[in-house]
Amino acid sequence: MRHIRVVSFGFGHEPPPKAEILLDVREVLSNPFDDIELRELTGLDERVRQHVLDTPGAIGLLRNVAATASALAADAQKPVTVAWGCSGGRHRAVALAEETAALVWASGANIVDVQHRDMDKPLLTPQEVQA
Repeated sequence: MRHIRVVSFGFGHEPPPKAEILLDVREVLSNPFDDIELRELTGLDERVRQHVLDTPGAIGLLRNVAATASALAADAQKPVTVAWGCSGGRHRAVALAEETAALVWASGANIVDVQHRDMDKPLLTPQEVQA
């Protein structure tokens, strides 16, 4: 049975969740927070999703992560967890978690669970993220 859990989270809120695959995209993908028109939205909004996916390297990273998760889950006796982390867990991580879930589902996973741990928490200021 291929059971995959996908979690989005923000490093600025709590420690990362336990996961077989843990990704930190704070330094590698464009941050929608920096665009005032996107700041209050989440990774579930199409404009934010597209902003994240348009970042060079994002699609390739997604495909590689989904393939790795699927391969790990093929013989696993328990769910395989993929955790995407960004600064606040509201934009990049959410969009990437949703896309990962869609890719692993399409690849034949039996069960795909998605959790957005920090999406509904308040926005973090740049100073809070650095702390």
